[in-house]
Amino acid sequence: MKSLKMKTMNKFLTRLNAIRLTRTQQVRHCTAPSTAPTPGHVPVLLQTAIDYLQPKAGGKYIDMTFGAGGHTRRLLDSCPETTVYALDRDPLAHELAQRLSQEPEYAGRLVPLLGKFSELPQLLQEQQVSRHSLDGMLFDFGCSSMQFDEAARGFSISHNGPLDMRMDCGRSGGVSAADVLARAEEADLARILRVYGEEKAAKKIARAIVEARGALQRIETTRQLAELVAAVLSDGQRLDKLQRPAHVATKTFQALRIFVNNELNEINYGMLLAQEYLRAEGRLVAITFHSLEDTIVKRHINGNVIEGVANPVPLKYSGYDLTHDSELLESFVQTNWRQLHRHVILPDATEIASNSRSRSAKLRAAVKIK
Repeated sequence: MKSLKMKTMNKFLTRLNAIRLTRTQQVRHCTAPSTAPTPGHVPVLLQTAIDYLQPKAGGKYIDMTFGAGGHTRRLLDSCPETTVYALDRDPLAHELAQRLSQEPEYAGRLVPLLGKFSELPQLLQEQQVSRHSLDGMLFDFGCSSMQFDEAARGFSISHNGPLDMRMDCGRSGGVSAADVLARAEEADLARILRVYGEEKAAKKIARAIVEARGALQRIETTRQLAELVAAVLSDGQRLDKLQRPAHVATKTFQALRIFVNNELNEINYGMLLAQEYLRAEGRLVAITFHSLEDTIVKRHINGNVIEGVANPVPLKYSGYDLTHDSELLESFVQTNWRQLHRHVILPDATEIASNSRSRSAKLRAAVKIK
């Protein structure tokens, strides 16, 4: 792979110096608001998700991605005798859940839980919730609008801030996106961008990041990264899969966010937890926002899972002529779920018009049959 032209790199390095944040602006950890925030997050496919969950009196449900609490609040309101466990790895979302649990109409019915999907078994054990006892589980994957709109979190291309991207604000340690860019080898950076961002120019962008490091320029802010990618991919505006205009750095930001937060492994584990904690006839609802998330959910529901991991190969490429192991082949087509709809559920035109961030959402719902 050829290096960037010196002129392009010099132009970027000049921009990099011009937009460097001061040390006091480079906040690495979340700061809890002193007063209750006004969440800008509009829950996607809200009523559709609740309808598929079919809440019932005395039922126990878990919102695996509490966020700003839109789905949880609607779930509690839809059936006054339900109990909802609200999980989120984001300490600020957890604080919102705690405040909501103190409101009189939700007292004793909402149980906030702070942690990742992989921490859920321990959290539920502390609440004396046994396996195969929940009536419904809801996932709303990806970042919330609260996270995107807060510059200090480092998720957004349009809001300049420290390049952090840790959903848990560093609660469990881990590296920030800036740390990844500063330490990862070029080949590893390219692999991250290609696999998690589906970025075709992954090698070119990775090479530019390494060259910036060679010039002793640490990429620490969202604007610096966006400027770098724009300098590398000076081929005009891109369109996303829905043919919407998209910033050329969108896939790079997505890839880093997924890698920093180990999102795909957490999603896969979350789907396994649904199988473990839902009772027979319990309901699963999952809302995804890009193909990597949706593929994992779809393959778990369809039974295309090998040793607890979503098969990277679609079922259509598996056939009796490709294997002599009948038990292995049978495991490809067995499923513990029955999908509740024929086609994936998408937002209608009215919702898209009122909430543009819903345009890429997909909802899948299933009932556990065994």
